[in-house]
This record gives sequence, structure tokens and C-alpha cells, in this order.
Amino acid sequence: MSARRPDFFIVGAPKSGTTAMYAYLRAHPELFMPERKELRFFGSDLEIRDRHRLSTEEYLAHFAGSDDARRIGTAYVWYLYSRDAAREIAEFSPEAQIIAMLRNPIDMLHALHGEHLSNGNEEIADFTAALDAEPYRREGRRIPPHAHLPQGLWYSTVPRYTEQLQRYVDAFGRERLHVILYDDFAADTPAAYEGVLRFLGVNDDARPASFEVVNASKRTRSERLRHFLSRPPELPRRIIRHAMPRGVRRALYERAQRMNVATKSRTPIPAATRERLRDAFVDETERLSAFLGRDVTHWTAGITSASDG
Repeated sequence: MSARRPDFFIVGAPKSGTTAMYAYLRAHPELFMPERKELRFFGSDLEIRDRHRLSTEEYLAHFAGSDDARRIGTAYVWYLYSRDAAREIAEFSPEAQIIAMLRNPIDMLHALHGEHLSNGNEEIADFTAALDAEPYRREGRRIPPHAHLPQGLWYSTVPRYTEQLQRYVDAFGRERLHVILYDDFAADTPAAYEGVLRFLGVNDDARPASFEVVNASKRTRSERLRHFLSRPPELPRRIIRHAMPRGVRRALYERAQRMNVATKSRTPIPAATRERLRDAFVDETERLSAFLGRDVTHWTAGITSASDG
């Protein structure tokens, strides 16, 4: 029997609640989602340096054991950003349903910068200075040596939600796209979760024992260990690859990464930087409001989200 293919995808955006939603959906008795989130398979235009692109056989192996599930899904937050992922997913699973989670672009970028710092993709600790470095990074300069996704440092392009969503509408149709706003998800998580269950056509009475916080803000405990995990020396890398199966290596790597981070509150965005971002995304929030049929222009009118998770 050939392996089943995923039939729903959480495609992003970064720092918008996707990790929490993945965890909650994974607990649903009618759904199957792999233990590992962020399987790299689609998005051939993404320059991802720390994870090889899975073969079809390797990718589908992650869905082994899904025979009893009513629906099977997966998630990768950079599929929304990718220019190619929507088309590639449609070619692979044409009847799939798509879930996108969106956050106020100003707060999302602030959270993304913190995430980049914690995982080694960014080395400029000051948020404003990191934004200022974007023109150089587009030219391939000032890229951190351990960066795993240089395109993620092009901060101004990450929250161009309307054009990103349109790619999925073009590929799947509007009825197969479900959009969740982080504001709603944070304010009433059970309601947002139940909305996804109805979209997927599964029992919407089933819910996790609790909707605990997932993927809070982090800081790196050891820069040296982070760099070693990102780019281990060639000799240890060869020895480890020879001695351990890939699954064991991955589990140990992820455990070491978890042990090397701690929860940390972020420094508030300077008022001038927030105003700069407000001006940069005011047109985008107007376009997105028209696309969604819902006003989100308050995102760039001085109203910020209550949570910075």
C-alpha cells in the first residue's frame, strides 16, 4: 500500500501561533500529524542551509502509521513566504486544505527577530539595527556565518501577507484556505481551534486537556554550543553520521537545542522603530483588510497585540 499524503497544511506565518496550533491539532484523535514539525520538502526557492530537502520517500515516511486517521497534516511556517510552495503543494496534494495564521506585522517581526537570535539565524541583537541591515543582506553581505535561512533576514518582505495568501487562493481556491488572526487565537484559543476542526470536517467537540503556552520567547544560554550545533566541525560531523542513524541524530540535535534556550521577555520596540514599521505596512494592512473582508488596519494605527508570544 502506498503511503498516504498529507491533506492539510499549516503554511505560516512565523511567530503567529502555528507551533501551538500544531500541538493542539496533533492531540486530536481523528488527526495524524508527525512528531516533527517543519519537514523540509516544498518551497524549492527557499535557501535553507541546515536541513537537506527530503526525498519523496523520506517525506512520506513521516506519515507512516496514519492509516486510522481521518485527516493527516503537517506544517512549515516559511511555506507562506515561499513563492513556489503553493504551486508545489497543489501539484503534490491537489485537494489539500490550507491553514494560515497571521499576526500584526510589527509584532511578528519583533518576535521573529528574537527567534532568529535564539536559533543562530541572526547576530545583530538590536532590532532596529537588524532592520537597517536588510539592504546589505539582500546583496549577500552581513549574513551571519551560522545563518540557516538568509531570506528570513529580509524582514520587510516576510509580512507581505496579501500576495502570499493570493498564491494559495490561485492554487487551491478561496474555499480551501482558512485564515486565523493571532489576535483571535490569543483572545479565545478554544474558539480558534474549534474553527479549524470545523474547517477540516472533524469532530469539533474533541479538545486538548489544556491550551498551554507553546513556543514562548527564548534566549540562547550558550553561543558556543549554538554555533557548534549549527555548523559542527567536519570530523565530528562525519563520525556522528557514521555512528548514528539519522533519526537518532535528529532527536539528539533537537534535545540539545531545547536545552540551550531559556524563556526571556523581549525588549520593547522603540517608538521610532514602531512608527517606521507602521508606515511601512499601512498599505499592506489595507490590502489585507480588503482580501479578508475584515478590517485589520488597527495593526498599523498604534494598536498592538496584547501578547508577545
